[in-house]
Amino acid sequence: MNDGSAHTRTTVIGNAGDAANLIDTLKSLTGRANWIWFLALAGLFLDAYSNAALGAGLAPMVKQLGLSPTQVGVLTAMAPAIAIVSNPFGGWLAARIGRVRPLLMTKVVFAIGAVLTAAGSDFQTVFAGRAFVGIAYGIDFAVAMALLAEYTPASLKGRLNFWQGVWYTATTTNLLLTLLFYKFDVGADIWRWSVGSSAAFALVLFVLQLVFLVESPTWLAAKGRLRESAANLRRMYGFAVQEGTQETGPAQDPARQVGLRDAGVLFRKPYLPRTVLSTAISLTQAMQYFAVGWYLPVISLELFGKEFEKATFGSMAFNAVGIVGGCLSAYAGRRFGLRVSSMAGYAMVFVALLVMGATFKQLPIGLAALLPVLFIFFHSAGPGPNGKSIAALSYRSDLRTLGTGVTGMLGSLGSVAGLYLFPQLQAGIGVGSSLMVLSVVPLVGLLTCVAIKWDPTRVAVNLEGEAISLPQRTTVSA
Repeated sequence: MNDGSAHTRTTVIGNAGDAANLIDTLKSLTGRANWIWFLALAGLFLDAYSNAALGAGLAPMVKQLGLSPTQVGVLTAMAPAIAIVSNPFGGWLAARIGRVRPLLMTKVVFAIGAVLTAAGSDFQTVFAGRAFVGIAYGIDFAVAMALLAEYTPASLKGRLNFWQGVWYTATTTNLLLTLLFYKFDVGADIWRWSVGSSAAFALVLFVLQLVFLVESPTWLAAKGRLRESAANLRRMYGFAVQEGTQETGPAQDPARQVGLRDAGVLFRKPYLPRTVLSTAISLTQAMQYFAVGWYLPVISLELFGKEFEKATFGSMAFNAVGIVGGCLSAYAGRRFGLRVSSMAGYAMVFVALLVMGATFKQLPIGLAALLPVLFIFFHSAGPGPNGKSIAALSYRSDLRTLGTGVTGMLGSLGSVAGLYLFPQLQAGIGVGSSLMVLSVVPLVGLLTCVAIKWDPTRVAVNLEGEAISLPQRTTVSA
């Protein structure tokens, strides 16, 4: 294909590799391309906001609906539990029908789930609403990360880590709005306002994404839809480009539909180490974060008091640290690479957990609060975002959403494990000992990063040109 570095010269694209290479000639995203990139990222804001919405008013909801501890546990873990299934399903769906349509669908599902939850008068209704949120969360996350990877030039791949800062920003925003609702004296219904506000966000985002989002040019080219791919390259980036004669890459067939049965490809060369690394980071970071999440409210209550406003401000303070770390993770990923920044983060989290466990309730509260602050910062600046980012950047376009789906599924397993196992461990051996046992998790993540050298931001590989033979079959996969 032509160079593509100049916008004034017409470039001809013949396959997905041409489309990806053309995008990679860019050194920055400006104007319309930048706006569309952040609009796709905004979906992850909704994912985090919806997950946080229930937690902000959990205590009033429990009291109002008379929920048992078991029911509370089920509702708390509902979204990541259902995402175990909806993550790979979302990947499969996006591999078949594109990235944008599933993203639009999830906004509607999010809104339905939020309305059901907010209007719930019993456990069953709230359960159903949270189930819808879990379905949308799993699909949206897997697809959005893949689309962002395909929108992003090679020189800006570390930018994908901004999703972590967006996650903490969304959580903080929800807490802030919950405080606003509290000021309006809505009483025990405060949780309904918190959850219901996510429906409004979902509908606004649906309209914006419907109007402005552009289907991935790389995915379109991989499907042989070169005219549409060229049109979207012109629309989003302003390239002078037109479609050429279809040229299939190694072992690629545009008519071949990728299905869940093809997931085995992710565990064969050259993808095996990439899949192991991304899933190991996703699993361990989720487990350590959601487990320690049980301890952070204790510190918040001790520091800021047990009144609703003070405890909420305390939670916002901790999340503010996550915003800083999450935004810095994009710089760390670009400067040091995703693998090395993960290693550094794991090492610091390991130390923080050991010290937290060894000194639990022995340090002055101000000093004790510094340890979870360090935990959140190095978690969010290091491994927190990297598992999903590595997965989104490690596979060619026809397999990318399948890879992000499988990685997301295992990350959700880590979330559920952290939410369920740590409270049981805490009840058995106490918080301090539990935190010390939990330090094994970042250690495993650190050792995995040491053993596997893959880093998509540090290799010059044309992913679309990699030869991967998909299993031959005569029936369409399910």
